[in-house]
This record gives sequence, structure tokens and C-alpha cells, in this order.
Amino acid sequence: MTGTTSQGTVRKPVHLAVYDTFADWETGHTTAHLARAGHEIRTVGPSTEPVTTIGGLRILPDLALDELRPEDSSLLILTGADLWDFGDDLAPFARKARAFLDAGVPVAAICGATAGLAREGLLDERAHTSAVSFYLAATGYQGGNHYVEADAVTDVNLVTAGPTEPVAFAREVFKLLGVYEGEVLDAWYRLFHDSDAAAYETLQAAEAGK
Repeated sequence: MTGTTSQGTVRKPVHLAVYDTFADWETGHTTAHLARAGHEIRTVGPSTEPVTTIGGLRILPDLALDELRPEDSSLLILTGADLWDFGDDLAPFARKARAFLDAGVPVAAICGATAGLAREGLLDERAHTSAVSFYLAATGYQGGNHYVEADAVTDVNLVTAGPTEPVAFAREVFKLLGVYEGEVLDAWYRLFHDSDAAAYETLQAAEAGK
């Protein structure tokens, strides 16, 4: 299943990686508003067996990681999980992220997933952020000079963010995919990050104008 844009072009699905200890709260804003904007969200697991999130939710993945091809996707989202910091179980997801970036398809990583990308060498030459700089330094990666103290960072096709910034993470994804732009994007962020009630009027006006 794919969506269609207002210009009639085919919109490829957004793929959300899911695995045991998946951090539930980190991608809720992102996937909810992408779906409301017409993007199909498909979940990708290590296999098609159920996984359990940190919050105890059981998710049945739509497809296995081995089945996912960059050319069939518009974005790969990697969320945090305890497993990123213990063993190599999630390393195949970082390798898939490499395949996406090599193919020019965007990747968005938050929290522990940034450490996975660091271990894969994907942050050595790209501007990025994470929870704190020394968290990534502990991976032994070579990209410390490209670390940015910011809520979320986009470098061409790669979005990174720390675990406390799910709204900033979503904002960068929306900008990258053209979901919201300009003052509408700013209003969305002010509403959900700053609880600025005035921003709601801007969003309502934009919705009415579609």
C-alpha cells in the first residue's frame, strides 16, 4: 500500500523499526502526524515475530528487516531501546541505515539508535546530536568533532536527536519530508513543545486553507 500526493505522485511508506525494549514515547509525535498527513507507516522488526516495548506494548511487525529495501521507502525511523547499549542484537538495523543513506533515502534516529549509527561509522562525517556527547564518545566513534549541542540535527538525509526531544525530532522529520513548512512548522513546534495556544490558530488556518 502506498499513498498519493496532491500532485498525483506515489508516496512510499515510512518504515518504523521496532524491537524489544523499543522506547514507546520517542516517535509518537512523528508517526501520528505523518499518518495524519497521509503517510503510510509500516513497522519493521528483526523478524515478523512480536516484539515488546519498554512500556509493555506488544507489536506485530509488518515485515522483517531482511525484506526492507531502501527503494521501497521514503524514510527509516530508528528509535531508542535498551538493546542498543547491550550487545549487538540491533546492529543489523544500523547496517540497514547505512544502506538507506548510501541509496539517498533518509534515516531518522533518536536516543540509543544514535549510538548504533555511531558504531556503524555513520556519524563520523555528518553533523549529529544525541543525549550527550560522551554517550557517543563511549562507542569509540570518530565523529566527535561533528557533534552539535542541539535538540535535534539534520545533515542532508540524516536526522538525529536525544531521548528528551521527541517533538524536536518530529519537527526535523516533518521538515525533511515536507509535511509542514515555514510558519506552519514553527507553529506546530510551538504548540507541542512550548504549549503555545496561539500557535493552534495558525495550524487551524493552515488546515482550513488546504
